[in-house]
Amino acid sequence: MSEKSIAAIMYDFDKTLCTRDMQDYQFIPSLGMTSSQFWQEANIFGREKEMDSVLAYMYTMIREAKRKNVPIFRETLVNQGKSVELFKGLDTWFDRIDEFGKSQGVQVEHYVISSGLKEIIEGTSISHKFKKIFACEFYYDDETKQAVWPITAVNYTNKTQFVYRINKGVLDVSNDEDLNRSMPDSVKRVPFTNMVYIGDGLSDVPCMKMMKSYGGQAIAVYQNDNPKVRELLKRGRVDYIFPADYSENSSLEITIKNIIRKIAVCDKLYFENARQKIFISGVQG
Repeated sequence: MSEKSIAAIMYDFDKTLCTRDMQDYQFIPSLGMTSSQFWQEANIFGREKEMDSVLAYMYTMIREAKRKNVPIFRETLVNQGKSVELFKGLDTWFDRIDEFGKSQGVQVEHYVISSGLKEIIEGTSISHKFKKIFACEFYYDDETKQAVWPITAVNYTNKTQFVYRINKGVLDVSNDEDLNRSMPDSVKRVPFTNMVYIGDGLSDVPCMKMMKSYGGQAIAVYQNDNPKVRELLKRGRVDYIFPADYSENSSLEITIKNIIRKIAVCDKLYFENARQKIFISGVQG
């Protein structure tokens, strides 16, 4: 850990930053299907084949697109990101939080860890605000340019590996060697205590529990009064629950700013302690 305070805010995407599953806006309607029809097909297929649910939905996307003669090109999915409906306040959220972080001496970084599609996220108006987007992604055939295979599948439990990547500063998903290499806490790029995870429900519990275990902060957001979210707070899975409102002076913003203040103070104390230990070692030497 360098003498530079870095805070990482990690977000789920579907129903955390946008109002629905991202495929619901344009991709599924392009197949002539309703959202419930598509997800039912994907879930049934996954159960029948005992397949990971994320791989099942990605396969169902390709299968149904072929059946309906709707080719999946990368640029098509990216363009569909333009139709994703973001929650209130997100158009200015990142700049506001970054500026506040600077005022406290904290460099704030934003990350997505999502089981949704990276291509669609890249097409949204906020994609450039993220240092890294960890999400599902297709491989596209060199000749046909159509989606044929998953490059990355991010399911509910392996989301936690991306938290470790952020912690160690190993953001290349193909680099497992450095990720698994032993590293002292003092040199890890972003301490767990400087992390915040924001999600919307049970699919985010592994990351939320990880935050709670290692000293970070876990926040659940909701659109309507949601008993499942209240249960997360009741059971100690999250620290806070808020409406998915990213507007200026919202309860969510006020709490994030307080967390940044806490990080700033704790890091100053940590660095002072480290300096004193170095000084004493020099004197004794």
